[in-house]
Amino acid sequence: MSVLHGLKVCFVAGTLGRGGAERQLFHIATALVANGAGVHVLSLTAGEPWEQRLVDRGISVDCVGARPNRALRLAHISGAVRRHRPDIVQSVHFFTNLYVTGAARVGGAREIGAIRNDVLSEIRSSGAVLGRLSLRMPRLIAANSRAAIARATELGVPEARLHLLQNVIDTDDFTPAAGRHDEGLTILSVGRCVPQKRFDRFLSILSRLRRATDLPVKGIVIGSGPLEPQLARQAHELNLLPDGVEFRSAVDDMPSVYREADVFVLTSDFEGTPNVVLEAMATGLPVVATRVGGVPELVVQDQTGCIFAPNDEGRAVEFLRTLAEDRGARDSMGRRARERALDSHSLARLPGILEALYSRVL
Repeated sequence: MSVLHGLKVCFVAGTLGRGGAERQLFHIATALVANGAGVHVLSLTAGEPWEQRLVDRGISVDCVGARPNRALRLAHISGAVRRHRPDIVQSVHFFTNLYVTGAARVGGAREIGAIRNDVLSEIRSSGAVLGRLSLRMPRLIAANSRAAIARATELGVPEARLHLLQNVIDTDDFTPAAGRHDEGLTILSVGRCVPQKRFDRFLSILSRLRRATDLPVKGIVIGSGPLEPQLARQAHELNLLPDGVEFRSAVDDMPSVYREADVFVLTSDFEGTPNVVLEAMATGLPVVATRVGGVPELVVQDQTGCIFAPNDEGRAVEFLRTLAEDRGARDSMGRRARERALDSHSLARLPGILEALYSRVL
């Protein structure tokens, strides 16, 4: 019998907003329920988009973040764990690792921490002391990229306490467009308008690309955040408005957005394994991305796209210019990207992935 059948897992999430970690939580939780496991989610926030989607799948969600004091939050989470008596308490975000570790040990459960990014950025955002403890305290940590595992071992975490939990994508939802025959090139980027994502770099690349080719080129940026006004000013200064770039807020129907594009561009300074890259690949788009985190594990150079150093915008511009002028190359890269997503990151692989993780923990 599957180890998942009858297993009880309690997840602790820092947020249920529109993020990659939250999407993976949804996939994992629904796969567990479908395979006979019991799932409960404790969230530090309430009323965010993924909460209702979890509830709609019959998964109970409780808010445990009403109290800002960390000790009181830990007591609240520990009380919920004692009531639900799970076998495993699992962190969704790096900054909930200490809550998960404390609550699991109080409740007699096993704990699984999380690394969702490049480790160093997560330590910085948590503060040096709490960040180091969040990395070292869990008896097992699930990381979504080999790059993160390598970085964690460099920082002193024994490799035996780290497990690769690859992201998956619903390849039945994210599917290629029926066919695009318009002239020119539409490049897309998706993410929160925050410094990490470097949409200023995206706008710079877009501007340089438009000057490098006579073909019509436009960009689409999907996301919201504190840098929106600054990015709008930059777009104006680069003469990208009104026709060269379009800014949109995140929408529920993201597959249709990907189908509007010809190429996906990721310009982040750091990442884990970006869901947006997998979504783009599953939709049949070549990917042009900075060499960060687990991106080189996804994008095969000159086969499914291009990887460039963050300080080498020129390489990205030249590759995009080639794709703009060679539809055949663009289409073949898109097909290979789709095949790679199906082979390595399909949602159908998730039960086996979870079997390996929870067998190891138990």
